Amino acid sequence: MLTDRQIQILRILIDDYIMNAEPVGSRTISKRGAINFSPATIRNDLADLEEMGYIEKTHSSSGRIPSEKGYRYYVDHLLTPITLSDEEIEQLKALFTQKFYEIEHIIESSAVILSELTNYTSIVLSTELQFARLKHLQIVPISEKTAVAIIVTDTGQVENKTVSIPEGLDISEIEKMINILNERLQGVPLWDLQNKVNQEIDFLFKRYLRNYEKAMAMLLTLFTSNRKKDKVYYGGKTNILSQPEFRDIEKVRVLLETIEKEELIYQLIRHESDGVEVKIGKEIDIQAMEDCSLITASYSIGGQYMGTIAIVGPTRMEYKRVIGLIDILSKNLSNLLTKQYQQF
Repeated sequence: MLTDRQIQILRILIDDYIMNAEPVGSRTISKRGAINFSPATIRNDLADLEEMGYIEKTHSSSGRIPSEKGYRYYVDHLLTPITLSDEEIEQLKALFTQKFYEIEHIIESSAVILSELTNYTSIVLSTELQFARLKHLQIVPISEKTAVAIIVTDTGQVENKTVSIPEGLDISEIEKMINILNERLQGVPLWDLQNKVNQEIDFLFKRYLRNYEKAMAMLLTLFTSNRKKDKVYYGGKTNILSQPEFRDIEKVRVLLETIEKEELIYQLIRHESDGVEVKIGKEIDIQAMEDCSLITASYSIGGQYMGTIAIVGPTRMEYKRVIGLIDILSKNLSNLLTKQYQQF
């Protein structure tokens, strides 16, 4: 367990390194106003912190730099809330006072503004929003193994999808299934259909259908295929070039190629948990990003996941600022989408 003095020294060292990108020595720490320890005491504590793995000694300097373990302790225990400047507040206000029909533009602009405010690379993952609501659903068998599902929305849109009929699911059960769906799902937005099926329909199928598992499998196939592919928006892709840790052109090339792989990005940043998540260095589990940190937060409509906001930067990232901005942005985006949803 770290002592209070060691915690104070670790905090000062990490704050200084984040700001200046230079190894920090005992002399630098001793000059900080809040420190009244002797240089010898500081050197002893630095040696202890190094032995415990919180800091590392570089070959080119007598100073130390934070390790991944040090950054993790810093993020988990030492961060304090940020206060945005008036200019930053105005930028965010301007983004979220745009007209509601410009949702896609607002999401895209969020990536740009976040990269400008942090000087890192931003990524925003967005589920294509479908605010049209289900008006009527019909499943028409066209053979023993195949049916056509007809989805009619309140906007007059009609979608036809071919689905497989599971073996053992007869016409009478399909009719019961349709009656339950039209009674329970009418008026539900298309993007929320799968969620409603999991929350409400599963219980009813178990109660009224003999082959409810096969009916659920058929239904989930239909609504899963109805979901649109997530979109990825980027901001400040080349901002990484301004970071001193990335002067190696080959390293930057590989990193940028990795960020461009959208399927990898889906897997990496799509998470539906609440709050801000921070991955540091090897925690990301991608070799090209082992010198990076990734900070993400999801946004939603009424608790239903809609997308993720992410920042990629060096492990020497200004964590408290980025975490604060992402938290504010994700909450405002959730509020905006909820208001948009309520208009329909």
